Amino acid sequence: MARQAHHQQATGALYTVAERARRDATVWTLVQGILAPVQFLVFLISLGLVLRYLITGDGFAAATWSIVIKTGVLYLIMVTGAVWEKVVFGQYLFAPAFFWEDVFSFGVIALHTAYLWALWTHALTPHALMGLALAAYAAYVINAGQFLWKLRMARLQAGEAA
Repeated sequence: MARQAHHQQATGALYTVAERARRDATVWTLVQGILAPVQFLVFLISLGLVLRYLITGDGFAAATWSIVIKTGVLYLIMVTGAVWEKVVFGQYLFAPAFFWEDVFSFGVIALHTAYLWALWTHALTPHALMGLALAAYAAYVINAGQFLWKLRMARLQAGEAA
């Protein structure tokens, strides 16, 4: 096991042979594969509603609900992603292969949670709430890009191994 981990670090591979086998065998890989595009679709709809509100002043309730739904989907994908990481890497979060993606995910979650807190406590004006949502969404896009990059690297490495 230590030998595989050393080889993984030396070659820059995302997965050892055993990790790849666990990744391919677990239902949690499929769950993540379904939730990620669902979350992106929810994000796109919500982004449109937020921008509509900011441009026209109409649709605050729809924009707000869409952000709450987006946040719920984010929490769901984070929890199921942690389970996936436990199955594949043996730890719930911060496995070396996805350490920085997990770190940045916590920033994304913090921004979304700050939005919920500000909404609940009326700490921000409607425009400021939407600004906070846009900041959370910008962080989400960066984080999604991190994961897409890792997916691409994993596919390239799988091709090299074959």
